[in-house]
Amino acid sequence: MAETRDTGPGMLLNLLIGALTIGYPFLVWFTLDYFQPGVLALMLAGVFLLRFALMGRNAPASAMTGYGVAACVLFLLAISWINRVDGLLLYPVFVSLLFFVIFASSLLYPPPVIERLARLEDPELPPKGVAYTRKVTQAWSLFFLANAAVSLITVCYGDRWLWSLYNGFVFYLLMGLLMAVEMAVRRKVKASY
Repeated sequence: MAETRDTGPGMLLNLLIGALTIGYPFLVWFTLDYFQPGVLALMLAGVFLLRFALMGRNAPASAMTGYGVAACVLFLLAISWINRVDGLLLYPVFVSLLFFVIFASSLLYPPPVIERLARLEDPELPPKGVAYTRKVTQAWSLFFLANAAVSLITVCYGDRWLWSLYNGFVFYLLMGLLMAVEMAVRRKVKASY
């Protein structure tokens, strides 16, 4: 049976939601002069709820996906209730800590996140590959923890432009760099087995 791709409104909505998620820091920076923080937080919570509804039966089997979306929605609803700008600015800190918890807890309750992803490609992952995926999961855990710390520093510093630059550009640049380094190392590790 041929796989069909959604080219209708669902795909456009997913693209819009993805763009809003990635562009969150710039969205906050540009809109806070026009909207109250609580209104913006409610709109973003609505976007997350819409994203969750669109996932439907195609959602990953992991319960963490549902918990992550629920946690993001609750966080944004709390921000809307307190109606403070710093709540919106703390959102990237919260998300990085959430990813840290997901990756770090998978080290305590194996298999680690990266091993699960690797087994999608290679179900018969050898012991050397399992050890490697554990190290990569540790690296991502540290990355998300460090990012949470730097994001928090940008919030405390109080410069919205600096906050937007780090959380909307530098973070993605660092994440891409880590992915590129990991892919290069992965090729060498795969070649060794």
